[in-house]
Order: sequence, then structure tokens, then C-alpha cells
Amino acid sequence: MIQLLALALALFGLAPTLACAQGFKVPADLVKASLVGEPAAIRPGEPFTVAIRMVMRPHWHVYWRNPGDSGLAPEVAWTLPAGFSAGAIQWPSPSRIPVSHLMNFGYEGEAVLLAQVTPPVTLAPARPVTLQAKLSYLVCERECVPGSAELRLTLPVAQGGTSTGAAPGSMRLFEAARAALPVPAPWPVRYGAENGRLQVHLATPPGLAAESLAYFPYAETAIENAAPQEARSDADGLHIDLARGDTTEAAPASLPGVLTFDEATPDGPVRRAYAIGEAPSPAAAATASAAAAPAAPAPVQAPEESLTLWSAAGLAFLGGLLLNLMPCVFPVLSIKVLGLVTHSGEPAGRVRLHGLAYTAGVLASFLALAGLLIALKGAGAGIGWGFQLQSPLVVAGLAYLLLAMGLSLSGVVHLGAGIAGLGAGLTRRAGLEGSFFTGVLATVVATPCTAPFMGSAVGFALTQEAGVSLAVFASLGLGLALPFLVLTIWPAALRRLPRPGAWMDTLKGALAFPIYATVAWLVWVLSQQVGSAGLLGALVGLVLVGLAAWAWERGHGAGPAGTWIARGTAVAALGALAVLTLGLDRDRAGADTARADAGAFTQARLDGLLAQGKPVFVNMTAAWCITCQVNERAALRSETVQAGLKARGITYLKGDWTNQNPEITRLLERHGRSGVPLYLLYAGSGEPAILPQILTPGLVLEALQAIPLAATDRSAALTTEP
Repeated sequence: MIQLLALALALFGLAPTLACAQGFKVPADLVKASLVGEPAAIRPGEPFTVAIRMVMRPHWHVYWRNPGDSGLAPEVAWTLPAGFSAGAIQWPSPSRIPVSHLMNFGYEGEAVLLAQVTPPVTLAPARPVTLQAKLSYLVCERECVPGSAELRLTLPVAQGGTSTGAAPGSMRLFEAARAALPVPAPWPVRYGAENGRLQVHLATPPGLAAESLAYFPYAETAIENAAPQEARSDADGLHIDLARGDTTEAAPASLPGVLTFDEATPDGPVRRAYAIGEAPSPAAAATASAAAAPAAPAPVQAPEESLTLWSAAGLAFLGGLLLNLMPCVFPVLSIKVLGLVTHSGEPAGRVRLHGLAYTAGVLASFLALAGLLIALKGAGAGIGWGFQLQSPLVVAGLAYLLLAMGLSLSGVVHLGAGIAGLGAGLTRRAGLEGSFFTGVLATVVATPCTAPFMGSAVGFALTQEAGVSLAVFASLGLGLALPFLVLTIWPAALRRLPRPGAWMDTLKGALAFPIYATVAWLVWVLSQQVGSAGLLGALVGLVLVGLAAWAWERGHGAGPAGTWIARGTAVAALGALAVLTLGLDRDRAGADTARADAGAFTQARLDGLLAQGKPVFVNMTAAWCITCQVNERAALRSETVQAGLKARGITYLKGDWTNQNPEITRLLERHGRSGVPLYLLYAGSGEPAILPQILTPGLVLEALQAIPLAATDRSAALTTEP
């Protein structure tokens, strides 16, 4: 059965196929970034424009707001003086950038991102103003390199006069940047969908000579980015035909985006760029009110920006401690309890070694997982904490491993005295290896849960350099391992443990049932990720695990021929299991149908609601996130919370991160998080309120009090007053 453990760990190692890192080198001149101001001096209360300028090495590129098939859009976190506020990034029209079989959307050579800054109505004229911005970006050629830059700009304050004029040398830069911005399309637009394709129809003048046409939707999963885009022009206008990106979703009612083409004119081709449909940028609605309220401080992208290494490590340690109380760790806790009982009769020094081996397994697993996550994000993958459970291969492999453990606890197959750590039938030293692998398993099973304090710490870690990130993840692992470690090194606790005896057979049988419950949950998670054929394959895989365990056990004492036949049957069953498992990821049909629901999150849907000033509650969840499922059933689906949402006219959007979804990943990152759950309450404009990761109905209702009752409910309340 050790082979089964190796198979599960191998499946866990397949997660890198989510992205490809072809090397990491960070030449200093890949991107030269600067912050440029348009005016020579600023005036109180008078908005002005700044530019974030990025100059790339030839053949390298950065990304548009929708990066296409891979990559990350640049992000800007402002640190502004009191009373200043920054508006949304104004994105210039992008280009299509093919990389192998992928199609990215972005900028080569140079990119200039504009943003409007609004100063307060009163400023001290003798004191210059310093604006600071942290620019984070991903720059790619074949390989990708994450980068960041701390930008500063100091501007004087004008003393009297009506105009400050442009700063020397900046006029051409800003003229060119504004010319690259798409303008609202002057033509009516309508959308259509048929035969797995989407259509955008524009009532352009007949005979429009459009060449090198490209359409860039704001929604990241709407179209197949690398597919050819077909366009034709007739008497009714311009018609663009696009291949749908995910046919399991309902066809979108609209497809806002940017259209670029070269128009033939008597003076030669002219580049055109038009914004089509309702298209607020992702941050536009959230920052719309900031410019109207100059006395408010500049919005901060995430509270985690104020964390330091020590504070993040402390939060991670507390989060790791609390992980021991989360339901996803309960099955492993059962195994650890049995392990302590098993080792209680051994010398105290030996038991301490088991505690240290378990701790080493936890720390090694957390560091390995963190290193993999950092590498994949650096390569442009849109992933976060718990990313491996977005792979059906990993979910199925974990289910098979836990089923084998449960069968061992039930007595179907005997793995020896080192059962708590899968140290099956090994030597006394191998028992320590069993404790080590118990720590590995505890880490893998803990990843579906997010404890309090974890979100801030992990979100901070994944925005820092590798050394800082690994230190925070090590603190998280130490918190998870500490309770078991303390029990093994505390003599008073060891003396109170019962001695091994016959009663342990009954205890082992009882402890198998939490394991089986976890297997059932993992199969349910798998049913959200694959179609019916894939689910059938996974269920057959469970049968093969049982067959392998039964055959392996029958080989004990069966004689040379009988042992050979039994062990051969077990190996054949595991081989068939591997073949079935490796085919799961190809059966994704029907896995994302829930996202077609009217209440499903898309960035375009959220942008549209915020542009209308409507309050929105966003629930970012996943089927494999037990914390998310408990919060939904205990709080979000309660009658009182549902009534509160309805009374205030709050639209409820649910983002399902069970499978990879780049739009959800970007929203998580925008708020300093790397995983679910995340709960956002938008009051209609401005930055959202972020609710805690553990919810109760009372806590949600308290947050809803910040949003006034809808008009109809206010009227009803008035009529009932005496």
C-alpha cells in the first residue's frame, strides 16, 4: 500500500501542469517603470492626470486588464497624502500577442497607463506633494518574470493663477497616451449567439474598410482567445464572429469589450480603437465616488498592505493553530490520536522523535506547497491557496488514499503498528517515517480549510519575495504542528495516555468512519468538477482501491504462488486505477453549469451593478472549501440573512472557484487574498467591506446595517409606525 501513497503524492505533483515555468531570471532592464505627472504644479480641488509608464525590453510584453490565455494585468497600489484620491486605471487599447498555442492581450515596447488624481480643496502652497505607487506586473517573452517597482512623484502646489500648464517634456507623452485610449463606439450594437459562437453586430456605415480587426472582450472566459476572429461588412454594418470560450456556460446576453482595426483612408491606414457596450473597468465603479469626495483618504487595495513579516508570521501561526479545529483536519486528528496511543508505551525520547518527525512532515509539506504556488504564480498562473484541489486528479488521488487508510483501520488490510503515519510494516526507524507522512497528509487535507487570520497572512505572503513568503508559510505549518508536538514532549500528557491493548481494535474501527465521511465529501467535490463519465470512472477507482487492499491482504501466508497472484492482482488494480485517474481531467463537460445561473459572479456583471450604484454582496466559494460550505449553510442561507439582503435590495453574487476561474482569482488578489472564502459587501460605490472568514447570521446582519433599506421596505416601515 505504500505504492498507493506514492501514487497520490505523484498526482499531487501533477499540479504544475496548470502552468509552465520555463525558468526565472530577473534582468534589471526588463521593465523600466516611472510615474509621470501631467501638470507642472497642482491646484487644490482640481483633478489632474498621472501616467504609469512601463518600457519593456524588445520582444517582452506586459498585459491588458484581460490578459487573455495567461498572465496577470499590472496592478497599482497608491499611497497618497491625506485627502487625495486616485481614480481607476485607464487602459490603452491592447494588441494580440501569440505565445506558442496561446493568445495573450497586452502591450509590447511601451505601455502608458493613465489615472486621475483628485487633491483636497485645501493645500499648503509652500509644501510640495509626494505621490507614491507600488506597481506590480508580470513581464513575459517565452518565460515570465514577476516584478514590482516603488514609484514616487513630487509635484509643487500652484500659488494663484488659473492654470498651471503641462510639465516640461510631458505633453507628448500624455497626448500619445490619450490617443491610445479607446473611445466610445458611435454606432448601435447588438449581440447574438448560435452554434457555439458569439456575434457582435455594429451598425457602422456601409463599406467601412476595416483591416487587421481584433476584438478584446472584458470578460476573461467569454471567447476562445487564440481562435481566428471572423468579420464581414455589408449594408447592415460590421459583423464580428467569435468562438465561445466555455460552451458549458449560458451564452452571455452582452459582450462588452474593445474593438481595434486599421481603417483605410486617402492618407493611408489609421488605427482605430472603440469601446463597445457598457464597459466600466474592474475598478471604475469601486473608485467612482472617490473623486467626488476629495476629503477621503486614498483607497487602499487591501488591508494586508500594512502587514510586516513579523505580523504576517504571527497571524499565520495563529491560523495554523486554528486549523486543528477545522472540520477538514478532523480525520487526520483521529489518526494522530490513535498514533499517540500506539506510541504511548514507548520511551519518552522515542515519542518525542515521533512528534519531531510529524512536525518535519508538516513543515516540509507547507514549504513545498508554498514553493510550488510561488513558482506557478510567477509563471503567470491564476491560482491561489487550495489550487491543487481544483484538479480532479488531486481530489481523486486524495479520496483513494483516504479510502485505503479507512480500510486499514477497519481491518480489511493490515499495515502494521505504524498505522498512524502509514508506516506500514516497516522497521522501528520507519515508524518515524510514518509520523513524517502523517504530517504530509495533515497538510494536504488541511488545504481545503481557511482558518481565521490565514487569509491576511497568505495574501501578504504571496505578494512578497520568496524568502518572506516561505517564512510566513513555515509559521503557518508550525501552528498546525504545534499541538501534536507539545503532546509528545510534555511528560504529564504522555503519562495520562492509556496503554495499548485489545481495546484499540474497536477504537481503530470507530476512527475509520470520519475517514469514510471525508471520502464521500471528496467524491461530491469531484462531481462538481467532472461530467458523469468522469464521476463513474472515479467511483470505479474506489472499487479498485478496495480490490487492491483485499488482494494485498490475501497474499499474507498464501504460499509463494498465492502471494504472487495476490500481489499481482493488487498491482494490476493500482495500474488500472492510475489509468482511470489520469483520464479524469479530460471530462470537464458540465462541470461549470452553475456559473450560468443569474446569480453567478462574473466581473462584467459586478461592474454593471456597481455602475448603476446598486449594493452587491459577493460570496467567493468552492465546493472543496469546507469553511465556505459551513458558512453558506449556517449563515448565508439563513432566513434572517436572506430577508436582510432582500429588504435592502442587495444583489447576491456567488463566485464558484471549484474549478479554475481567472476572473475570481483576480478579484481575490485585488483584495489581498489568495484563496476562498472571501465575502465582499459593496454599498454601491467605493471600496467594499470585507467580512470575516467565519460567519454567523448575526455578524452578516450587522454588516448589512451599513446599507439603507430599499425604498419599498422604507415605505412599509413607515406605514407600520404608530
